[in-house]
Amino acid sequence: MSSKNKKGLNFFYIVLFFFLPSKVHSDTNINSKILDYLSSMEDFSASFIQNDGESLSEGMVYIGKQRVRAEYLYPIKILIILDSEKAMYYNYELEEDEFFNPKNTNAWFFYDIFRNPYFFEDSEIAMKDNQVILKKSGINNDETKYLIKVYFENNPLLLRKIKVLINNDLLQISIFNHNYNEDFDESFFKLINPKLLN
Repeated sequence: MSSKNKKGLNFFYIVLFFFLPSKVHSDTNINSKILDYLSSMEDFSASFIQNDGESLSEGMVYIGKQRVRAEYLYPIKILIILDSEKAMYYNYELEEDEFFNPKNTNAWFFYDIFRNPYFFEDSEIAMKDNQVILKKSGINNDETKYLIKVYFENNPLLLRKIKVLINNDLLQISIFNHNYNEDFDESFFKLINPKLLN
């Protein structure tokens, strides 16, 4: 190898040495910042619009210390409360409730995003404009492939959108009207038919 080529190769290694570690460090800091942000989302609420490619739904999501509550307000009023292993579905119009294990349905990701601090530890991070995008793919409990992308506004960090692809079904949830100071009643996250609480 000529001395000119050796110098070029040495320069390449120096650039790699100085710039690659700082990129890794930067991604680690961003990942840590996002995990802290998601973990701190207790006593939190936000409005959402959900699009499944065929219909739009509107509602509210509430994050407690251990559970997640989603209230669909339009077009059908539905309540879903989730923890890691138990969940409840209630249809206000039909006055029907159903209890289920969220890990056996496509609802599992909703709990993991907000209340499982380890879910995104091995996720990929991308920066685009003023956005940070977390990307996680894998296979869930029933051997179904999934891809989840969570979009954050950067500086200040703010959750904006969730995209979930399970098999070929795409679900997109836009999040707005963030409230970090909710004061929830003791019974708000109980897994019980809401008619029985009144």
